[in-house]
Amino acid sequence: MLHIKDLTYRIGDRLLFDRATTHVTPGQKVGLIGRNGAGKSTLLGLITGTLSPEGGSIHIRPRAAFTLVGQEAPDGPRSLVEAVLDAHYEMRDLQKEAETATDPHRIADIHTRLADLEAHSATARAASILSGLGFDAEAQARPLNSFSGGWRMRVALASALFTRPDLLLLDEPTNYLDLEGVIWLESFLRTYPYTVVVVSHDRSLLNRAVTSILHLEQGRLVSYAGGYDAFENARLLRNERLAAMKSKQDAQRRHLQAFVDRFRAKANKASQAQSRLKMLERLKPIASVVEEHTVPFNFPKPSPLSPPLITLDAVSVGYQEDKPVLRNLDLRIDPDDRIALLGSNGNGKSTFAKLISKRLKPMTGKLTVPRTLKVGYFAQHQLDELRAKESPYDHMARVMPDSTETKVRTRLGSFGFSADKADRAVETLSGGEKARLLFALMAHAAPQVMILDEPTNHLDIDSREALIRALNEFDGAVILISHDRRLVEACADRLWVVENGGVHSFDGNIEDYRQKLLKARGARTDSNDKDQAANDQRKSDRRAAAQARAKLAPLKQALADAEAHMDDLTKKIARIERALNNPGLYDGSVANGAAKAAHLQQEQAKLTRDMDAAEERWLIAQEALEKVKQPKEMADK
Repeated sequence: MLHIKDLTYRIGDRLLFDRATTHVTPGQKVGLIGRNGAGKSTLLGLITGTLSPEGGSIHIRPRAAFTLVGQEAPDGPRSLVEAVLDAHYEMRDLQKEAETATDPHRIADIHTRLADLEAHSATARAASILSGLGFDAEAQARPLNSFSGGWRMRVALASALFTRPDLLLLDEPTNYLDLEGVIWLESFLRTYPYTVVVVSHDRSLLNRAVTSILHLEQGRLVSYAGGYDAFENARLLRNERLAAMKSKQDAQRRHLQAFVDRFRAKANKASQAQSRLKMLERLKPIASVVEEHTVPFNFPKPSPLSPPLITLDAVSVGYQEDKPVLRNLDLRIDPDDRIALLGSNGNGKSTFAKLISKRLKPMTGKLTVPRTLKVGYFAQHQLDELRAKESPYDHMARVMPDSTETKVRTRLGSFGFSADKADRAVETLSGGEKARLLFALMAHAAPQVMILDEPTNHLDIDSREALIRALNEFDGAVILISHDRRLVEACADRLWVVENGGVHSFDGNIEDYRQKLLKARGARTDSNDKDQAANDQRKSDRRAAAQARAKLAPLKQALADAEAHMDDLTKKIARIERALNNPGLYDGSVANGAAKAAHLQQEQAKLTRDMDAAEERWLIAQEALEKVKQPKEMADK
């Protein structure tokens, strides 16, 4: 279906593809992955012909139809169903021709082809796809231009799925879908009868909807069979094998070079030395395995508050008087809660987040929070609120007005902004870097509650894993709104469903919710023993994560107490040392100077002993914390 051979392409002086080669067979479903900026979207542009390679070739099977769902949203006054139907140009043109054709043979050909295209069920299929992507019957009849850009991108996706091209190219299709839409898309792609290449950082979709992974790294394309988990395991084994081969070859090189250096000047060994020199030249170097570093997320420890952090009693909230979006909310949020909000877009998840973050006031009822509660709020729309011409340093300095430049840069550095990046204009940053800046701005005040509304849209897979680790180590409460099932599975202990104007707890886990949605939408479910085992494992993982947080909390507190005590002792010792440096204690100019000096020295000796004891307690606390964290870190690897 698709053949790429010796592809070379540059952007400026940056080499994106270096003689990259791969092929995709008919019916194959390929997940194209790689770090942000590696060139995944560029590769799709090269495949469709909107970009031209500088070297090599790209061939699509002759007469094969292909469609790319990119980043441009459709527009116009047509209804959604009409827009989807119009996307199938051949069917549309044949139907128009059928109305005016007079030649009996041509009419027969037209109706035969329309039958092949299943034109009789076209409207029903278009409506079914739109429904799966979150549009009810009323929405499907509305004009396209009455929807926001994100919703219109769903229509673009629906149009591509409806036309059923031989080669379907999808560029981050989950970025404008909610979790419910992602679950439906995943099921649709699994049964799609033709070839798919999908760029995605959604680990769950890559595990369930594709049959192979195409990894773009250092300008090369390497194919792996299976989903993302299989890729990760195979790549780990491949890298270990390459590292072992390189180590062995390096030892061989050293041995041969040592022989050459020792004997090349001796007449009776010269020919053997020359032979080994030629062996050295023939040894093809094995490239070192380069592991790309992922910058961690570092959320500061919040000040402890007694539970509950937030209570809602008969609360209603909305944007227009007498038209609440959510009604009669009776809920409670505690310091150790990890809550994921589920429900289709438009049901009120973001409204609930704005209520909790104090961006909306209750219309009725009572919202109770401690006076000192700090809430951090992350939302994708905040990317548009960043000042394009200013730097990350300018943004951070604005929210840390009383901090020194060093402290501001240290905070930025903990979120991956080096000195160079901290001073760049925001408009030059990648989507992932802008998202990290939002995280840094949100976290600077050490909030006790973090509300994250679609936090992973601009993060690659490794950065998403780093975010998961940081959230599981965070000591406060977390409320998640996300279409990334991996994030929800790894971080959330409780699921709340937002629907029908209310918020209620879901009795089950995310896999149970997935199966419920697929049954409700008439899609094929796939629960079996293997899925149940994975389901049980996820439950066990969540319990283990919660238990780990509970076990870590007192150890972290003990370590913090020891550090605070050491800081206090350090300050006291410094004050005594400054006092002892006063010459008046020794030259008689200070009354009773000798006695005061002796007293200070006794106090200094006592504080020094206290410091030794405090350091010992700190070491014990540090070792205890490391012992608890180490098994988890080994398991993560």
